[in-house]
Amino acid sequence: MIRRCRETYRRLRLGTRLALGMGVLALVVFAVVGASLSMYMREYLVRQLSDQMTHVQTTQAKDVVVYGRVQDKPYWGWYSGLYKISSPEPVLSEPADVPPDASELRATAEAVRTSGADVLRTARIGGENYRLRACEVDDGVVLVTAAPLEDMENTMNRLVMVQVVAFALALLGLVVLGRTVLRRGLRPLSDMAHTARGITSHDFTDSARLPVRADRGDGGPEVEELRTAFNTMLEHIDDSLAVRTEAEQRLRRFVADASHELRTPLMSVRGYADLFQYAAANEPGERDRHLARLRAEAARMGVLLDDLLLLARLDAAQVETPLRPESADLVELAGQAADAFRAGHPEHPLTVTAAPKELRLRLDPLRIRQVLDNLLTNAAVHTPAGTAVSVDVTVNKGDKGTDGHAVVRVADAGPGIPAADQDRVFDRFYRVDKARSRDRGGSGLGLAVALSLARAHGGTLDLTSGPGSTAFTLRIPLERTDRPLNN
Repeated sequence: MIRRCRETYRRLRLGTRLALGMGVLALVVFAVVGASLSMYMREYLVRQLSDQMTHVQTTQAKDVVVYGRVQDKPYWGWYSGLYKISSPEPVLSEPADVPPDASELRATAEAVRTSGADVLRTARIGGENYRLRACEVDDGVVLVTAAPLEDMENTMNRLVMVQVVAFALALLGLVVLGRTVLRRGLRPLSDMAHTARGITSHDFTDSARLPVRADRGDGGPEVEELRTAFNTMLEHIDDSLAVRTEAEQRLRRFVADASHELRTPLMSVRGYADLFQYAAANEPGERDRHLARLRAEAARMGVLLDDLLLLARLDAAQVETPLRPESADLVELAGQAADAFRAGHPEHPLTVTAAPKELRLRLDPLRIRQVLDNLLTNAAVHTPAGTAVSVDVTVNKGDKGTDGHAVVRVADAGPGIPAADQDRVFDRFYRVDKARSRDRGGSGLGLAVALSLARAHGGTLDLTSGPGSTAFTLRIPLERTDRPLNN
């Protein structure tokens, strides 16, 4: 039974639980207040009756002295008797107004003879409760008065009844109204629970944004703090889901693009292998040409796989860094990249400007050279022949307390990159010109590799482009050559 009640209580809503708890607490308070009030009222009535009996006995004592007996009965239902206590046992003086069974009155008179003082006690006479008072009014004469307690008990019963009804109505009103007030006060919590249920039923496959928030603003400070924390948690969940969704979309796009990019050279290798087999059997003179094409496709696929492996290692740089930092001259690296560009792309005039003659930094020279080669190749591939290309190496001194940056700016005077494509040029496998062939346009990994390598060195790679001008700006922190590279 107790277990069943406990289970039922656990299934109740929080507002009902609090209302019941308040009801139980109020019941205890009402019980303590009612008991204290009843005890005080009973003592007060008994004290009033005792004072009244004292006043009556004072009047009766005068009659005893004058007439030798009690003249009149003070109140209906009261009893009075004179007892002589000079003998071994109290003797009732006649005539006397006493009940048929006057043993309690005689015992009270005996108590006065024994103690020598007035006696007050409560006794049951004839099936009813009486208040008895005995006092010595003359030598050897004791006056005993008995007053019924029926009126006082009726008054106490009515008081208890009034208290029970009043407290029951107050308790009922407290529980009902308290439950209503608590439910209204806890409504923001219900809204939060509704919001949480809405989150559980939300489909995150198409959208990472949570469409619900706890926006009701009629709670107290504690509820407001909880609502703020709840909404902050939802914002964090939104951000995490957005990052996860973006990562999943990029992963799907990366896998699709990688499969597409790898399938093209594989198909070429397969086709040239078939041609090589045919040429070996029928036209031996064509074998060298087909074999050269096989090697070129294999080399292109190898470059693609190397870029993919490098990007994967850069993504896992906290586990295994692909960099081998050492002290190197950035101006010299820019000059080497410029010489290689002039040899490979003579149709593009190139100018190199370096403000410092030497700029030694702690970096991976092979990877920084790869960044510069990728940026220069990108300028050559996406601009027509004759377009001027420039490389500027400068030093940007930082504010007080900072080391500043080494800045390499690779710019061209080409048609520029459309504004809609500028945010995605660093995405993997992304090409601005979708119709450009892979032989000329590359795999779309060059800028992604350059950006990842710049970040691996603690630097940045930014793009600014407009009609007639496109510039990629590489910034590398000016750290001491003896400081470990921050990956």
